Amino acid sequence: MTTQTPRGDTRARIVDIALELFAEHGYEKTSLREIADRLGVTKAALYYHFRTKEDILAGIVDSMSAPIDEAIAWGEQQPYSPAVRDEIVRRFAEGMADRQRLLRFFHENQPTIRELSVGSRFKERMIKLTKLMQGPEPTFEDRVRAAVSLMVVNVTHFISDSVAEHDPAAPELPDPQTRQEVAVRVALDVAEQIGKPARS
Repeated sequence: MTTQTPRGDTRARIVDIALELFAEHGYEKTSLREIADRLGVTKAALYYHFRTKEDILAGIVDSMSAPIDEAIAWGEQQPYSPAVRDEIVRRFAEGMADRQRLLRFFHENQPTIRELSVGSRFKERMIKLTKLMQGPEPTFEDRVRAAVSLMVVNVTHFISDSVAEHDPAAPELPDPQTRQEVAVRVALDVAEQIGKPARS
């Protein structure tokens, strides 16, 4: 009896392979033919799941956005409080912990992503999540603090890896779990200032 690969698993594999090729050659220089060849399938088989490269990029964004959507859905059901704000940070950090390769791709391909509709959809999700952290009457500083808090989670691993690549003399980096704990701690330190009087 032949066992068929579930469609969701195939889509996930296509996204994973495409991400590898985008990282190696860049989004613009990677063709659907190369993705199909790396997968060991025909272009027709690839078209069954994704019609264009932008569709694949949308799949990458959807994969990266899943924990954001979950954090938003949870946050929208809660009355605002500092405890809820901090829990949003923790849920966001936990969800993004295994998506560092996706984050790195986003950081390195921002000009391309900004030009495509998937970039604006991701931005809208982050804006919505940030608003849930700001409280009912946020000041401009509160908005900045909320955005920076989430950004800390996003960039910690990416910046750490970049330092290691470009500065061999830099101190040895902690393991990913410790880095994650540091990111959450710093993000919560920033978030804790939301709702407090502006500093003169």
